[in-house]
Amino acid sequence: MSTTAPKPGFAPDPTIDPVGSPNLIGPKLPIPHLGIENDRARPWWFVLGIMLGQLGIFLALMGPATVSIQVKAGQLASDAAEQASITAFAIAPGALAAVIFNALGGRISDRTTSRFGRRRPWLIAGSMGMMVGLLLIAVAPNALVMAIGWFLAQATANMALAAFVASIADQLPAKQYGKASGLVGISGNLAIMCATWLAAAFGDTMIALFLVPAVIGMALVMVFAVMLPEPVLVQNRLPFNLRELVLSFWRNPVKFPDFGLAWGGRFTIILASYMFTTFRLLYMENHLGLDPRAAVSAVAVGVTIYTVTSMAASLFAGWLSDYLGRRKILVAAAILVFGVATYMLLHADTVTAFYVVEAVMGLAYGTYIAVDLALVLEVLPNREEAGKDLGVINMANALPQSLAPAFGGFLLANLGGGTDFTALLLAALAAAILGAVMTMFIRGVK
Repeated sequence: MSTTAPKPGFAPDPTIDPVGSPNLIGPKLPIPHLGIENDRARPWWFVLGIMLGQLGIFLALMGPATVSIQVKAGQLASDAAEQASITAFAIAPGALAAVIFNALGGRISDRTTSRFGRRRPWLIAGSMGMMVGLLLIAVAPNALVMAIGWFLAQATANMALAAFVASIADQLPAKQYGKASGLVGISGNLAIMCATWLAAAFGDTMIALFLVPAVIGMALVMVFAVMLPEPVLVQNRLPFNLRELVLSFWRNPVKFPDFGLAWGGRFTIILASYMFTTFRLLYMENHLGLDPRAAVSAVAVGVTIYTVTSMAASLFAGWLSDYLGRRKILVAAAILVFGVATYMLLHADTVTAFYVVEAVMGLAYGTYIAVDLALVLEVLPNREEAGKDLGVINMANALPQSLAPAFGGFLLANLGGGTDFTALLLAALAAAILGAVMTMFIRGVK
């Protein structure tokens, strides 16, 4: 992409509207040109808008993923093992929806011919659908309805998320990748913290518990949507048939090994993270022995510590990776430290010890999330189909969210009896070690 006109002699593409769809907030920005790498930095307020877009999507989604669905499960059952099973049953299908619709959403947004641009319609429609799905969970009378609502919320939210991440590749030059990646990481962790505190405040009222963060999140995504200066396709240049539909979920790792290794590294740290965060509330109740209300409050404090340390690490690591021009060593080290921190949870026998581990995990994950997106943007096989390729990458976010509740729920319920977290956390450590090794084999990025 480029924010400058094509060089003389560059054949104009008749399928691209030369005017495009301008941004509606702030001074008018140049419209990116499809197929030409961006060469000019975006202003600070636009990069701030990227942060707000990520904050909005994650604020609505991460509350249910980390706390709210577990609170709802506790309303439906009193037995610890049954709560773990309900949580796993409700979350797993939604995470599968995230796998499907993130990749599909990226492919579709690459081809969208709306006069409002390629990405903007999916940002708006996806955030609205997400709110409907979360409302369904709030009023659900059983685990099945919870699962349906979470499937809908994840499907629509990931259509929006695919468009959002692709818009970063559309709009920014490489020299802004690290800083923007750091801010995206900060907003993701800030969203988790805010969603957790909202859960603590509204835990007794299911409608407010799910809808307050959803409404705020939708509003923030819409702000970002109208900040985009969007190129407009007047016709779809690329075929979309059964073959293309299948390829939406695939990029050959043999042909593009760096892309495949980056995918694997992200998969493993997200798997390690969700092996714990999905059952964090149950860990507080059954490993540390807190009552449900105290557990929610302790989780909120722990997530706050995690978020503050993560934000500090993200700011520094994003700047450092741009300054040094190095990505993979920071990413690999962060994955490994995060895995070791999950193992440390086995030896935490007080709330204070839990808070210390949360701080270590925050430092590791903040460093990881600040640099990994920059690394991924540098190994994309085809910039013109950034939505498709980033959709495949985001499957490494979504697929572990499906596997971790199912696999983790099995380990916790069957090997741990709902209260012993040893097998669960050792599996998280093993996943992280594998991810760190894979990342170091990337050759095209320093």
